[in-house]
Amino acid sequence: MSKQTIILPDEWVAKISRLSIATSSKLRGQHKGGNRSQRFGSSLDFSDFREYTLGDDVRQVDWNVYARTEKYFIKRFLDEQEMRVHVLLDATRSMGEEKKWRFARQIASAIGLMVLNRDDRLSFSYVGETQALPFRRKGATYRKHFLQIVSSLEEASGKGSFAREGIKALPKDSTVLFIITDGLEPIAEWQQFFKRLPRFAGDIRCIQIVTENELRPSYTGDVRLIDAETNRDVNVSVSNRVLAGYEKTKEMHEAEFDALANRFGIRKIQLVVEDGLQNAIFHKLLKSHWVQ
Repeated sequence: MSKQTIILPDEWVAKISRLSIATSSKLRGQHKGGNRSQRFGSSLDFSDFREYTLGDDVRQVDWNVYARTEKYFIKRFLDEQEMRVHVLLDATRSMGEEKKWRFARQIASAIGLMVLNRDDRLSFSYVGETQALPFRRKGATYRKHFLQIVSSLEEASGKGSFAREGIKALPKDSTVLFIITDGLEPIAEWQQFFKRLPRFAGDIRCIQIVTENELRPSYTGDVRLIDAETNRDVNVSVSNRVLAGYEKTKEMHEAEFDALANRFGIRKIQLVVEDGLQNAIFHKLLKSHWVQ
């Protein structure tokens, strides 16, 4: 793949390398990473001393302290554990508008780079027309490989429902789960999806990608609308009454979507494509303490 097709420009890769994923969820696994757990272990970062008790490893006795106090103390070190982050991307047809699909892949790429830069474990999957090869890697060595994978997803052309199919694409051992979608499936399907997510991660976040035209349609007159998911078409004469009806339906869907997320402990944020990547990462995600 040529360098020009990579979804994130080089200057953005450098900007993102200064950020990391923020979470208060309990870290999983025994592998060394860039995150501090709440327990003590064997990293190189000193915490404090504790008086020696029977059964402690004598190799941890600090003999300098013994020479001064004639008491046995052992050193305690902060344990470092890896964060395991999964990114699930909606690649169904409703995400297929060019600028919307590009923006969604840029957000997925940015999150993935933050994880890999911190020597944590990243996994990635998507729901689309074809199945992705499993990606599960750790460390900055795999940044380019990950960018190539996301960049190679040239079309969002999945015919199924993201909310129905997404659960099949998830690992069961994530610290943080990111879901990137436009959230347009029926609320009943989202309810079934959301209620099953807590078994997969302790910290679940939904990033809803929308465009200005979806928020405030600019259509006028007689238009032919095609459902991106089903290919069914309908002729509509766009009037103020029709636009008002659309606005009411959209607001109801958003309110129910947000209520479901709150009900199941899922944090949700909405990103508008036209606001740009700078605003999304350094305003929305940073100020919401999703990244640090």
